[in-house]
Amino acid sequence: MIEVSSEEDDSETEADYFYQPDSRGLCLPPGYVLPPGRRADNRSGSHTHLAPVSPLGNKPPRHSTVSQSGLHAISPSKTGPTKDSTDGLGSRKNSTSALKMGRSPSPTPSLESKEEKVPMSAADEEQDRQDRYQLYVLVLRCIAYPFNSKQPTDMARRQLKMSFSQLDHHRKRFLMFLKNEMPQIQSDEAFFNAVNHYNDTFLKSSRIEKLVKCGGISAHDFREVFKKMIEKRVASLPDIEGLSKETVLNSWLTKYDVITRGEEGSKLATRLTAPLSETALGKEELYNIRLFKLDSADEQSSVIRKELNARKQYAEGLAKTKKLPKFLHKGMDQMFMEEINSQIQMLMHNLDCLPVSSSRGADRNMTGRPSGFGTVLRTKRTPNNLLDGSGDQDVRLCKGDVVLSFYVEVTVVEVQNLKNVNGGKIVFCTMELEGDKTLQTDHAEANKPQWDTLGEFTTSQPLPILKVRLFTEATQFYQLDDKELGRVVLTINPNFNSNKMSQWFDMEEPGKKKKDGDNQDPEQLKVKLKILMDRPQNIKNCGYLYSQGKDQLWAKWKRRFMVLIQVSQYTFALCYFRVKKSEPSDILQLDGFTVDYSEPKEGQSPKLYYFNAVKEGQSVDFAAENENERTGWITALVRATGQSYRPEPPTRVKSQQIKSTDSAKFTQFINASVETIDHHVMFKKLQHLTLNYRLADSYCSLGWMSPAQVFLLDEYCARYGVRGCHRHLCYLQDLMDKTRVGYLVDPTLIHYSFAFCASHIHGNRPDAIGTVTVDEKERFETLKDTLRDYLEKQITNFRYCFPFGRPEGALKATVSLLERVLMKDVVTPAPPEEVCKVVKKCLEGAALVNYTKISDYAEVEDPLNTDEPTPRQRLERVIRLAELCCEILTQNDEYHAEAFCWFEGVMAEHSEMFWSMFLVDMNAALEVQPPDSWDSFELFQVLNNWLQTSHMLRNGKFHTQMCDLFAPQLIRYVDLMETSIAQSTQKDFDKEKWITPDERKNQHKGETPGIEPRGSIASDNLIHKLCALQDFMQDINWPDLEFRDHLDQRLKLLAADMIEQAVRKTKTHFDNHIAKGGSGTGYLIPNSICVMINCLLDCDEKASPNLSPFILTCSFTLRPSMPVNVVIFDGKVC
Repeated sequence: MIEVSSEEDDSETEADYFYQPDSRGLCLPPGYVLPPGRRADNRSGSHTHLAPVSPLGNKPPRHSTVSQSGLHAISPSKTGPTKDSTDGLGSRKNSTSALKMGRSPSPTPSLESKEEKVPMSAADEEQDRQDRYQLYVLVLRCIAYPFNSKQPTDMARRQLKMSFSQLDHHRKRFLMFLKNEMPQIQSDEAFFNAVNHYNDTFLKSSRIEKLVKCGGISAHDFREVFKKMIEKRVASLPDIEGLSKETVLNSWLTKYDVITRGEEGSKLATRLTAPLSETALGKEELYNIRLFKLDSADEQSSVIRKELNARKQYAEGLAKTKKLPKFLHKGMDQMFMEEINSQIQMLMHNLDCLPVSSSRGADRNMTGRPSGFGTVLRTKRTPNNLLDGSGDQDVRLCKGDVVLSFYVEVTVVEVQNLKNVNGGKIVFCTMELEGDKTLQTDHAEANKPQWDTLGEFTTSQPLPILKVRLFTEATQFYQLDDKELGRVVLTINPNFNSNKMSQWFDMEEPGKKKKDGDNQDPEQLKVKLKILMDRPQNIKNCGYLYSQGKDQLWAKWKRRFMVLIQVSQYTFALCYFRVKKSEPSDILQLDGFTVDYSEPKEGQSPKLYYFNAVKEGQSVDFAAENENERTGWITALVRATGQSYRPEPPTRVKSQQIKSTDSAKFTQFINASVETIDHHVMFKKLQHLTLNYRLADSYCSLGWMSPAQVFLLDEYCARYGVRGCHRHLCYLQDLMDKTRVGYLVDPTLIHYSFAFCASHIHGNRPDAIGTVTVDEKERFETLKDTLRDYLEKQITNFRYCFPFGRPEGALKATVSLLERVLMKDVVTPAPPEEVCKVVKKCLEGAALVNYTKISDYAEVEDPLNTDEPTPRQRLERVIRLAELCCEILTQNDEYHAEAFCWFEGVMAEHSEMFWSMFLVDMNAALEVQPPDSWDSFELFQVLNNWLQTSHMLRNGKFHTQMCDLFAPQLIRYVDLMETSIAQSTQKDFDKEKWITPDERKNQHKGETPGIEPRGSIASDNLIHKLCALQDFMQDINWPDLEFRDHLDQRLKLLAADMIEQAVRKTKTHFDNHIAKGGSGTGYLIPNSICVMINCLLDCDEKASPNLSPFILTCSFTLRPSMPVNVVIFDGKVC
């Protein structure tokens, strides 16, 4: 702690600190005024005080970690969230309201409006205001002098929240890329498709807006989701020699950074892995926390000693009155008293283990050296005495136990009135401190004797002798020593030159007598010195006092130099030092003394200001030379004795007599008996308000407190005896309340608090507390049931509570916590069958929730404009719904299935349940389809193609039901196609004109569009239909291999029959044409004969291997007397 250097600062009390203006540290509470005479400037010199937030809720300092997290929450000004703070999704009104509250605006809209707020009566509001003031005082004390808690070092980093404005910017940037408005980013088709999928699936999802609204996602999470999406895509890319998959992945992530951040994205890519986040407190931040002092470290340590003594007396009263909480077992009453006494002894031990003085970087003088050296006290008391109950024993000090060390700076500036020396001579000064070395300044000419030389000394004497001599340099060879021109001898002490300014001192010249009287010689030789003697922090006060005691201690009324020394946190000594002495002449140990103002006794001077220290059988009278010195000594001695009585002076200065009524009202909270306050109620309010503040700050905390908040709450619990089980039960209740209004809470945090409470209830003593109250047991059982319902609800809505697996690992932690809640005790794990049964039940509900929401979304996406939709519209709706269902289950496999990996088959059952609900809608849509409509096969293809890729659902229940539903329809389709092809083949060959391809292009009659002419019109149509039917069956990709082979064989037989029929028809027409031919020798083959030959050749090419011999045997026989001129070109007859 930083020791206040001036006596005026030491005279302040804890109550005075609350009335300082904002430049001092704390603003005035509402309606309070600054007491007259109190300075409003910064009293710590060059030190900067980081002040806590006032009850007005003013904006805290920028680096004030504790004040931002704790003190604003308990502001008695009652400036809660207003109606504007929850207006829509915008952040402008919310930011304005946040600034009015004195804190940084939250990047997400407030969710506080969803909480049920019970209206309070005027009396309740006033009581709440009083409680906040009292809590404000208690928290400030914890901040001012923490001596129990340690700064946390194992807390995870917390990223900054993603706000709606950032989300809109994110979406716009990716939309610009998809519109090719970012030419600086070179991308291929694979990366473009990946970004398009990320934009459609993730950025446009309403579930992401919900996460942003509740403050549960950060920019780091966005990048991690994109990384997970592209990992599978990159893995599926073909291997390229010289280019690894990892290089491609890093390249895509770099492009992602450029899209999101612009040109600086690639430079910041490496920094994204460690963005702005909260870490454990560093040395500087921890030091800033320790700077929050109500008055001084002495005042706070005194308050703590008073609190511990009061708690000890209160515990003794409890043991007599037996007004104890109701415990589970009767034997816990005695154990409870032992725990209270043990806690008090532990607090005394912790306080006593604190170093009485600590070196601080801020406690430096202008030269950069330490402001004072500590006091080394050799005592027989050890910290273990406090733990075993022997701490109350008297520790007697002796003179040799005290060794002080002071740091002294002496600066010789210049000399005046040096007239009896020739101006060209060399002069210099020497500085000598009793018991230390002698230092010399630089040489200077006598006509300009200026040096400004600094000398540094150390001494163990509180009243050392300082000698400064002025010499002129010897110029003659026979002069052995330099000539002394003057000297000044001073007795200094730690209060010497308290204003730290240079002063003029008269020098004693050799051989010159000093003039008598008050008339000063204007030609007197003078030296200007600046003397600083730093006071060690263990010296709480020092100065001259008139003192007289009984017996052998200070028997005569005499002016003595007194030093108040702190031996340890519980031992103080008032020591009398003589000049040039390192050891005290007398020691008054202040244990058990009470200090108070007193009046002068008979024969004592009325010009002095008196006070005394009284102990049973012993009394010591003191007197100071002015009121300020007396006030400073009484304040220091009251802190040292730890007395509960606060002395009241008989008379006061007018400025001290005027004190506002409001200040007196506020003083009651400072002087309140801490042992009578219900700290469990106070801590519950403190933790609740701290959590509210934490969830509204700019970090994605998920309910985790900041390191500074944990530091403060730990200190409050340890200092005021808050039971650990009560702390975690209240925390659990607050977290559960926050989840009800839409906040996102890390289940690992809930798991930690629940495990602590369960361990305590079952007697495992996680915090060394073995007593269990009936109230704790009942509250735990109630919270356990509530927590189980909450976890089951979270798992049932896992897709919407943890979208895209965010927060990372949260769903897995939720399942683990459910397993922990189902345990009967802390040792025996829950039966796996029971846990699996509960998880299955939750996933059954999840299937219903997911399908209901996705079906509603499909209706909103494609609304039907008519009251009675057509069969085609209903089928299209079901097809779109099937695509959405496939996408949902794919996301479940990617982001959520890992959390249920310990429960074999539960995700498969969940998916089957999901598809069973879809089956109802699918059947309803198929029932209204016309009997000879084959559009439903598109639905089968969508579902079958996805199910074939799922290792859990392939040939599963739904897959089998779907195949059973479509198998008859597929068989009927093949039957109808067979009949249709046979009839059309018969009809087409009967009408066949056997025209050439050129003629067919001109006529376009009876020909299917898009067919390349190869044979006749009938044969080309036949082959086209057979190929289309075969392609359709390949696209169907029927999962049952036996049935699929059956269909393939049937299609082959159908093709054989149809081609054989086509060949026979062509052979018949060919014979007819030959029969009509003449008997001359000049016979020429007509075009129709060529078309027939081409038709047969085309059938031979398209036929299966078992049909080729048949076609080849159907040779054409012409009369031998007819010469045939046949030209073959590219396998065709021309």
